[in-house]
Amino acid sequence: MRKSKIATVGALGLAAVLALSACSSGGTTSAGGGGVKSVPDVKGSGKTLKVWVMTGDYTPATIAAVNKEFTKKTGAKVDVQIQQWDGITTKISTALATSTPPDVLDLGNTQVASYAANGALLDLTPYKKDLAQGQTWLTGLSEPATVDEKLYGLPGFAGARAVIYNKTMWAKAGVTTAPTTYDELTADLDKVAAANKSTADFSPFYLPGQYWYAGMQFVWDAGGSIATASGSTWKAGFTSSKAQKGLADFTSFQNTYSSAASRTLDTDSPDQDQIFADGKTSAILHTNGAIGLIQKANPALKDADLGSFPFPGKSGKTQPVMLGGSDWGISAKSKNSDLALAWAKIAASPSIQSKWVYGNDGWIPNSTEGIKAADSSLSDLNKGFFNAALNSKATPASGNWANLEGDKSINQLFGAIASGSKAPEAAAKSFDSAAEKQLNAK
Repeated sequence: MRKSKIATVGALGLAAVLALSACSSGGTTSAGGGGVKSVPDVKGSGKTLKVWVMTGDYTPATIAAVNKEFTKKTGAKVDVQIQQWDGITTKISTALATSTPPDVLDLGNTQVASYAANGALLDLTPYKKDLAQGQTWLTGLSEPATVDEKLYGLPGFAGARAVIYNKTMWAKAGVTTAPTTYDELTADLDKVAAANKSTADFSPFYLPGQYWYAGMQFVWDAGGSIATASGSTWKAGFTSSKAQKGLADFTSFQNTYSSAASRTLDTDSPDQDQIFADGKTSAILHTNGAIGLIQKANPALKDADLGSFPFPGKSGKTQPVMLGGSDWGISAKSKNSDLALAWAKIAASPSIQSKWVYGNDGWIPNSTEGIKAADSSLSDLNKGFFNAALNSKATPASGNWANLEGDKSINQLFGAIASGSKAPEAAAKSFDSAAEKQLNAK
């Protein structure tokens, strides 16, 4: 995921709030007690911890802050190795299989399950309460890192999708406040559509049919799911009545407010950011990184012209969003696992999350407490993304999920239903059958 920096005002205040929250929760748990353990205090003088960090995820200043606290606490040094995205899945798999793997790895939240399924990551479950440090992790970060009810990844940061809208365009249509309900949203879009009838190829809300991240928000909002696990067996869910309702809701919204041409398209061709920048739509669903891209494409659009809000659901709540982001994994073969646990705990701590991950790097913190504490220091333009992250979901925590996502069949499912080339029931039945074979493959 690409990042976008946000205002850092109030970061130190945020750190104080989070620290108090952590203290009030009771702090760490002593070892024992049914397998619940505390991260051990360990002296690492003369040792060096190897940490892999993906390029573009954390700034050097943030990693340096973690390392400084870690070295002060343990005496150990840190060898940080920045990794490129190209070919990273193979590189990580190969490294984890060696006898000298990296001790700590920066992993995409939806990638954790594939490495955990191969036994390559340390089971963090006994340390979960201590690692959480009184915080409630975002579901979209912790859920995909939990395989067979065991935790294999420690939430690092998040990025969320929210509605980005042209406030100036909406104001000209008579809409001056962001909607908080689904009915308000559709009523506002109707007004925007009426005010822009003369603009050729205009969509009140540009939402491509193959945009499955958006489509899943409707499915989750209706109570449906991609798949659910019963023990180690996955059952695909698009044929369920709740998922079918979500698919119908998505199709109705998409067909009403996006262009007819968009029904078979994905977000990249044409680029939805460019469509927004060109004034061909008044709203899109995207991460906050899109704001900078939109303004680069159209410098006339200033922050005051733009706004964001979580997508309101028919459920009466905001639609659940699929978080992008990062989890910290520890190699099962690490010879420094205690030091690795100590380093990861610091990286996920309330103070590092507030002052550095949020305050310096601009990411959404890894917990609900972090988001709520950040609220007073957020710009109006960024609040929508942080608030959207409070209600999140995740892809199935199956080691085979990456293969299913990679073949684009889920994109095609939503595109076929949006375009009407397949009936929702038939498309769902076909996808579910293939998904169960893939997710349960040994």
